[in-house]
Amino acid sequence: MPDPADATVFFVGNATMIIRSHGFTVLTDPNFLHQGQRAHLGWGVSTRRRTEPAMEIGQLPPLDLVVLSHMHGDHWDRIARNGLDKDLPIVTTRHAAARLRRQGFDHAVGLESWEYHHERHGDGTLTVTATPARHAPGPANALMPPVMGSVLDFAHAGEVDLRLHISGDTIMDECLSEIPRRFPDIDVGIVHLGGTRILGVTVTMDGAQGVEWLRLIQPESALPVHYDDYEAFASPLKDFQQHVRRSGLSHLVHYLMRGETYRLPVRQAGVRPHRPVIGPG
Repeated sequence: MPDPADATVFFVGNATMIIRSHGFTVLTDPNFLHQGQRAHLGWGVSTRRRTEPAMEIGQLPPLDLVVLSHMHGDHWDRIARNGLDKDLPIVTTRHAAARLRRQGFDHAVGLESWEYHHERHGDGTLTVTATPARHAPGPANALMPPVMGSVLDFAHAGEVDLRLHISGDTIMDECLSEIPRRFPDIDVGIVHLGGTRILGVTVTMDGAQGVEWLRLIQPESALPVHYDDYEAFASPLKDFQQHVRRSGLSHLVHYLMRGETYRLPVRQAGVRPHRPVIGPG
């Protein structure tokens, strides 16, 4: 089996990452549109891409799994729909899984919050657990597709060596409070930012909410994504960076540019290093 300690995240752009650990290769929120192309967000709304992805879909390595937070055009686009292997397992919401199966992805797995899906490679296992998320405040949420966060547990011989939490496109909401109670030991938190605005409503975390999320989730370290790729994003990365500095949390956060790789901190003998709790601002 590959060395469990050889664990990495490659940042393609937006919320698209290639996560490798324990012999698994996982693709998240596949978005390979090019600069100037439009992602469709429903209700006749679209947004233009500002950036280029760090790779083309044809350059992807062999994949074991896709984790899809929800069905919006900046997370699942026409290039992914036409270019990914139809036999790939895709773990997502029940709403998105139904649409994917209509597109020919027969192995799409739809989860509700706290439901999970297992994959196995020899002594290595990957468990993906769906976590709550809320894409918009108040009644506006009913106009948005259901969205999920996810916890990815990579284990060897039954022992979890690496636990990631991906926020998904969410705003801060009471529904998130159960996540740290069930998963109090997140090694890396991957936070979707951008302060995305659709029809005048903010539908993803801005810089201030991103810091609130760090205080709630208490990850050992954090990676921000989903912050500058589309015109609908109203809160650039610098907003989050300013809030992080003011809150004294700079030591927790690592910043990846598109095309860069981050080595993930795998636990030694299943033990998470002790770190003081992140207190209130």
